[in-house]
Amino acid sequence: MKTYATAPDGTRYIDSDFLLAAYCGGYFPMAAGPDGEISWYAPEERGIIPLDGVIVSRSLRRTLRSGTFDVRIDTDFAAVIRACAERPEVWISRGIIESYLRLHRLGFAHSVECWHEGTLAGGLYGVAIGGAFFGESMFSRRTDASKVALVRLTERLTERGYTLLDTQYLTPHLASLGGVAVPKREYLRRLDSALRLERTFV
Repeated sequence: MKTYATAPDGTRYIDSDFLLAAYCGGYFPMAAGPDGEISWYAPEERGIIPLDGVIVSRSLRRTLRSGTFDVRIDTDFAAVIRACAERPEVWISRGIIESYLRLHRLGFAHSVECWHEGTLAGGLYGVAIGGAFFGESMFSRRTDASKVALVRLTERLTERGYTLLDTQYLTPHLASLGGVAVPKREYLRRLDSALRLERTFV
């Protein structure tokens, strides 16, 4: 199995089969900036969001009820991943973008999008394999847009019988939404169990 390939425009990207195998083994890639080298990570403590433990604040609940955002799935995956890369310190390189665009075309990478008055206001993307969803990144251009996307993601995963929502690392922001850190051994146990399931995201 090859690790990398080169697109017609010269962009070096991760081979899709290798990338999927890496996720199944507990690894994920990050790049050192827009043109940086891609490295692989499997932290000793892994961030997850228990699907039955999502914390929805009172203000976020109001936003959800208000219908401020039109939540869509996979209508503009490319715009979501590129928006996630629009920040000063970013691990999403051109090669990473190409890699996930290819996974999206294969039906493994998905976006949850919040639209407001016809404009993309926020969202997230990740990879679905078996009963596991590997959250990659999120962005927000309007208050609560990424949080709404995350809540709707957890609802979808629950409805469709998924058992694992991986967030890679636990940040204060994710902790405020119910995220927790689990030891690598526990994460791999949950991952193995989730991968045995047959689930469909779309």
